[in-house]
Amino acid sequence: MTKDLKDNLFLLVKSMTKSEKRQFKLYVGRLGVNEDSKFLNLFNIMDKLSVYDEAIILKSGVVKKQQLANVKAHLYKQILISLRLNPSHQNTRSQLREQLDFASILYHKGLYKQALKILDKSKELAIQSEEKNLAFEIVELEKIIESQYITRSISGRADELTIQAKELSKANVIASKLSNLSLQLYGLFLKIGYVKNEAEAKQIRDYFQARLPKYDINELGFRERLWLYKANLWYSFLLQDFLNCYKYALRWVKLFEQQPDMVDLNPVFFIKGNNYLLEALFYTKNKRKFDHYLRKFESIVAAKSFPKDENVEALSFLYLNVNRLNYYFIDGSFQEGLYLIPIIEKDLQSYKDRIDEHHTMVFYYKFASMHFGAGNNKECIAYLDKIISNKSLSMREDLLCFSRVLNLVAHYEGGYDYHIEKLLRSTYKFLLKINDLYEVQKEMIKFIKGLQDVYPQDIKKAFIELHKTFKTYENDPYERRAFLYLDIISWLESKIYNKPVAQIIREKYLAEFS
Repeated sequence: MTKDLKDNLFLLVKSMTKSEKRQFKLYVGRLGVNEDSKFLNLFNIMDKLSVYDEAIILKSGVVKKQQLANVKAHLYKQILISLRLNPSHQNTRSQLREQLDFASILYHKGLYKQALKILDKSKELAIQSEEKNLAFEIVELEKIIESQYITRSISGRADELTIQAKELSKANVIASKLSNLSLQLYGLFLKIGYVKNEAEAKQIRDYFQARLPKYDINELGFRERLWLYKANLWYSFLLQDFLNCYKYALRWVKLFEQQPDMVDLNPVFFIKGNNYLLEALFYTKNKRKFDHYLRKFESIVAAKSFPKDENVEALSFLYLNVNRLNYYFIDGSFQEGLYLIPIIEKDLQSYKDRIDEHHTMVFYYKFASMHFGAGNNKECIAYLDKIISNKSLSMREDLLCFSRVLNLVAHYEGGYDYHIEKLLRSTYKFLLKINDLYEVQKEMIKFIKGLQDVYPQDIKKAFIELHKTFKTYENDPYERRAFLYLDIISWLESKIYNKPVAQIIREKYLAEFS
């Protein structure tokens, strides 16, 4: 039975670098008894396979079917132990946990003084590195040891540890509440996208205010400020308040500029902060600042000193390329950006196990939109079909909604009339089902449906009427969300003035920002 890249152990083996595989074999071979062990033989077979195939493994005879599950579990554990020992996976957090384990061993052996010495150094490093959860664990172990290692200074020492424990606990509680709020708001954004009406907006405001803990900004450390800015960022995104998105994303990025040593400890947060800053600038159409921060972001991530692992590389690929595409959307220079699509699509294959399906679909929507803007309707429809035909995609209802609306427009624009009637019915049914049928979508579907009854000489008049209708929604705080995904107004103006949609967008951008 073939399971193409679906087996967890197989995925782990295939993610290993040559040096990691070499170290694993040295780690296993340190004991002669392991040289011909079942789990090592299984590793060698999996390493040679291009896809996971259980039949080939069993046919090799290295393990019986009844033993396979246990041998795989043992191999998985041994690989993780080996990877933990690899210098490339050592960081401050792993070093602190290791020191905490060492201190615990010394404590259980009754070597209290040695344990306390390790803990004192580790606690200082943990606090400097903003690892306050680990610092709290260290203090708690110190309290246990001090209660058994009696000295004349125990009274003062007890007070010192009690104060430290209270301060760390308070900071951890605030950080936990802020991180919970940030994660919950992010979950809401992935599920529903931007708020759709005043009732939803009020619900989000109440939700945010009820869960935002009381704090004094001057007492917050790096970690608490980071979660505070993240929570405010997602709150602003949900409400389509892109100026505040820019404000909090910039504070997030500046936080790392003020404490550059935190980039090494938190490269993922650094990458995401830069992405959200660029996203906010994209929505506010500030191409000059966008270009500045994109170049700066590219330069930092490309530097040899920037920390790199598989996760960081995947996120760097994702956010850099989404924003490279966005750069051409700001002013409608779609034709200039087309060269990126085959490059990104090819590289996307090598990251398919590390980039989730939702973000892959975002790329496809970007590709489709860029082709539409460049007048390539056939290519646009091909990418949209990848999204629409994906039955397992349950996230981002707004992405699914506007993929179908753009699909309708691209079919009309490309002259594929034989599909329009069927598409209208399926799109209408889909939008009703996800409760996302708002005025912009209603008017768009009604318009396209009615075009078949309009005389050729009256088509431009019909475009003008729809354009007037949509202009009333352009500044509506909730209906305008449609225009974030699909610039229908510019498309209508392209039909009215007989100009390419890219030229219309470009002229608008120059009129506003030149």
